Amino acid sequence: MKFSLDVENNPTGWPDHTQLPESDGTFVKNFQEHPQSILLTDSITSILERIHADGNYCIGQDCGIYWRLTEPLEKGAEAPDWFYVPNVPPTLDGQLRRSYVMWKEFVSPLILLEFVSGNGTEERDRTPLLRSGKQETKAGKFWIYENVIHPAFYGIYEVSKASVEVYHLIEDRFELVAANDRGHYPIPQLGVELGIWQGMYQNAELPWLRWWDSQGNLLLTGSERAEQEQQIAQQERQRADRAEQELEQLRAQLRSAGIEPEL
Repeated sequence: MKFSLDVENNPTGWPDHTQLPESDGTFVKNFQEHPQSILLTDSITSILERIHADGNYCIGQDCGIYWRLTEPLEKGAEAPDWFYVPNVPPTLDGQLRRSYVMWKEFVSPLILLEFVSGNGTEERDRTPLLRSGKQETKAGKFWIYENVIHPAFYGIYEVSKASVEVYHLIEDRFELVAANDRGHYPIPQLGVELGIWQGMYQNAELPWLRWWDSQGNLLLTGSERAEQEQQIAQQERQRADRAEQELEQLRAQLRSAGIEPEL
């Protein structure tokens, strides 16, 4: 059974992001999730700002995507750990988004990412939404993303396995994407690649999920760029100091030979 929002026949007055819960009251599953989201957002912001000169895009980090109206309301949402939606404003009516409501905007995320904390069965659950009278099955997360929310790319990141599994939506079905020769997964619409980077970030040495450009260059965070610029400036100062030392040695040699060097 394929399920989709009936956007033409939705009743007027359906709630918007200001009227829907922004949390279901559950805890973030581990300390690594928030730094991982920040790392992804920080390092790709310069790319998105170049693509969206008008600033029309939004990024959700552990935010709800409402895809159906239920009771209680929060049961009608999935909360991906990270997602990006192109060509929508970051605020609505002057307010920061509390959630992303599919029946109000109809624009699907380009990429949606889940960070696995358990064994990954929840993120790969393909159980369909089936109704029988007033009873219905609970739809699996994978099924909801594939059949209702429709991100162009869906990534399942497992830090414990140092791996990411990427799916591409083709003709309304997710197809597993093969890694390129760098072990990365291209996202052509953004001109970037997604992959695993082993390194230190926010005081934790882990296999982090990160972006590269299409030439295989790691996209740096703001602090990494500042550190790189500082290192380059320091290297230039060291080269200038060495050049000055060599010049002074040459002057000393000329003087010892009775030649006064010109400045």
